[in-house]
Amino acid sequence: MKFTFLFLGKTKERYLDDAVADFTRRLGRYVDVEIVVLKERYSRNEPEDVIRRIGGEILLAACRDNGLKVALDLSGTHFDSPGLASVLNKWRERGLRTVYFMIGGHLGLPDTVVRRADLVWCLSRLTFTHEMTRMILLEQLYRACTINAGGRYHK
Repeated sequence: MKFTFLFLGKTKERYLDDAVADFTRRLGRYVDVEIVVLKERYSRNEPEDVIRRIGGEILLAACRDNGLKVALDLSGTHFDSPGLASVLNKWRERGLRTVYFMIGGHLGLPDTVVRRADLVWCLSRLTFTHEMTRMILLEQLYRACTINAGGRYHK
């Protein structure tokens, strides 16, 4: 199975970029991992709904095949770590080849992306920057994979 992470723009904070790289390597022990940094194609003076819409179009266009689309959004389902591990096992049993994880930009995802997603997942009711969310997402997936492998990281 391959996890493809679609990020709008580069991670600007070095410490977060380092953490993303670290968890990408760790997660890569269990699944193929691809980080795709997508260029944001709008100017900052555009209205917020236009920025969100354009970002959503960029994310959806980057889903190159019939892979499962996961949108990170506050309206989504909450999982604990064992529950997420169970979801990953079900995906593997279904023979999924690619799972796309879509995180919106600083304004979040538009409804069009949320509606087209196969799973809408809420990492937390707390608010994180979209750059922090990248690292947290990778860490939580790594944790779920270690649970499935019988590892001790999650304890």
